[in-house]
Amino acid sequence: MAVVTIRYWASARAAAGTDRDVVEAASVREALASVRRRHGAEYGRVLDGCSVLRDGRPVDATDDARLDGYVELEALPPFAALPDEAAPAT
Repeated sequence: MAVVTIRYWASARAAAGTDRDVVEAASVREALASVRRRHGAEYGRVLDGCSVLRDGRPVDATDDARLDGYVELEALPPFAALPDEAAPAT
Protein backbone atom coordinates (compact mmCIF):
# COMPACT_ATOMS: atom_id res chain seq x y z
CA MET A 1 0.00 0.00 0.00
CA ALA A 2 1.25 3.47 -0.87
CA VAL A 3 0.42 7.05 0.01
CA VAL A 4 -0.42 8.54 -3.39
CA THR A 5 -0.55 12.27 -4.09
CA ILE A 6 -2.50 13.05 -7.27
CA ARG A 7 -1.81 16.51 -8.71
CA TYR A 8 -4.26 18.08 -11.12
CA TRP A 9 -3.68 20.57 -13.91
CA ALA A 10 -6.10 22.92 -15.74
CA SER A 11 -9.48 21.27 -16.49
CA ALA A 12 -8.64 18.32 -14.21
CA ARG A 13 -8.07 20.79 -11.36
CA ALA A 14 -11.35 22.55 -12.12
CA ALA A 15 -13.30 19.28 -12.23
CA ALA A 16 -11.77 18.04 -8.96
CA GLY A 17 -12.22 21.40 -7.23
CA THR A 18 -8.73 21.10 -5.76
CA ASP A 19 -5.14 21.07 -6.98
CA ARG A 20 -4.36 17.69 -5.39
CA ASP A 21 -5.71 14.70 -3.52
CA VAL A 22 -3.92 12.26 -1.24
CA VAL A 23 -5.17 8.67 -1.04
CA GLU A 24 -3.88 5.30 0.13
CA ALA A 25 -3.84 2.79 -2.71
CA ALA A 26 -2.14 -0.39 -3.83
CA SER A 27 -1.99 0.55 -7.55
CA VAL A 28 -2.44 3.43 -10.00
CA ARG A 29 -5.81 1.96 -10.99
CA GLU A 30 -6.95 1.86 -7.34
CA ALA A 31 -5.76 5.43 -6.65
CA LEU A 32 -7.64 6.81 -9.65
CA ALA A 33 -10.76 4.80 -8.80
CA SER A 34 -10.70 6.29 -5.31
CA VAL A 35 -10.64 9.87 -6.55
CA ARG A 36 -13.28 9.09 -9.19
CA ARG A 37 -15.62 8.05 -6.36
CA ARG A 38 -14.69 11.15 -4.38
CA HIS A 39 -15.28 13.68 -7.18
CA GLY A 40 -18.07 12.17 -9.30
CA ALA A 41 -19.01 11.57 -12.93
CA GLU A 42 -17.93 14.89 -14.50
CA TYR A 43 -14.51 14.56 -12.94
CA GLY A 44 -14.31 10.99 -14.28
CA ARG A 45 -15.04 12.20 -17.82
CA VAL A 46 -12.27 14.80 -17.56
CA LEU A 47 -9.86 12.23 -16.10
CA ASP A 48 -10.59 9.87 -19.00
CA GLY A 49 -9.05 12.45 -21.36
CA CYS A 50 -5.94 13.02 -19.27
CA SER A 51 -2.45 11.62 -19.57
CA VAL A 52 -1.25 10.20 -16.26
CA LEU A 53 2.31 10.47 -15.00
CA ARG A 54 3.78 8.46 -12.14
CA ASP A 55 6.75 10.19 -10.56
CA GLY A 56 7.20 12.19 -13.79
CA ARG A 57 6.93 9.28 -16.23
CA PRO A 58 3.96 8.23 -18.40
CA VAL A 59 1.90 5.39 -16.95
CA ASP A 60 -1.28 3.61 -18.01
CA ALA A 61 -4.24 4.65 -15.86
CA THR A 62 -5.21 0.97 -15.58
CA ASP A 63 -1.78 -0.08 -14.23
CA ASP A 64 -2.24 -2.66 -11.46
CA ALA A 65 1.44 -2.90 -10.49
CA ARG A 66 1.84 -2.74 -6.71
CA LEU A 67 2.73 0.67 -5.27
CA ASP A 68 4.75 1.13 -2.08
CA GLY A 69 5.95 4.14 -0.12
CA TYR A 70 5.13 7.60 -1.41
CA VAL A 71 4.05 8.02 -5.04
CA GLU A 72 3.09 11.11 -7.03
CA LEU A 73 0.64 10.94 -9.93
CA GLU A 74 -0.24 13.85 -12.20
CA ALA A 75 -3.37 14.19 -14.32
CA LEU A 76 -2.51 16.20 -17.44
CA PRO A 77 -5.35 17.32 -19.71
CA PRO A 78 -4.79 17.14 -23.48
CA PHE A 79 -3.33 20.64 -23.79
CA ALA A 80 -0.59 19.66 -21.36
CA ALA A 81 0.16 16.34 -23.08
CA LEU A 82 3.69 15.08 -23.39
CA PRO A 83 5.76 15.69 -26.52
CA ASP A 84 5.47 12.80 -29.00
CA GLU A 85 8.89 11.42 -28.14
CA ALA A 86 7.94 11.12 -24.44
CA ALA A 87 4.43 9.74 -24.95
CA PRO A 88 3.85 6.06 -24.19
CA ALA A 89 3.58 3.71 -27.16
CA THR A 90 0.06 2.70 -28.09
